[in-house]
Amino acid sequence: MSKALLIVDHGSTLDEANRMLEDVAEIVRRKRGGLLVYIAHMELARPTLEEGVEACVRDGATEVIVHPYMLSPGRHATHDIPAMVERAAVRFPGVTFRVTGPLGIHDKIGEVVIERAGLA
Repeated sequence: MSKALLIVDHGSTLDEANRMLEDVAEIVRRKRGGLLVYIAHMELARPTLEEGVEACVRDGATEVIVHPYMLSPGRHATHDIPAMVERAAVRFPGVTFRVTGPLGIHDKIGEVVIERAGLA
């Protein structure tokens, strides 16, 4: 079984903002060698979530873990992404899909806030 991680953010009209998600994906690739890691944007940029799923399946994933790269459980994380993944599961019946929770609250996020604020 080949696993893929599809990291999904909101998307932006700013290329720099969209490139940041690719940078996050590259960090995950380095830390989890061999894992297929892809990105997608909900709005305003490509690849779309549908295109991201297609890339995962095209490259041989039989399990796709979809991670909303969002801080809070808003509309995209709780409704839009799960609904789109349900449609993908119908389209690709031989593939298992799972949607994770958003980033949410985690001690490591608090550590990053402290570091970025110059309080470390």
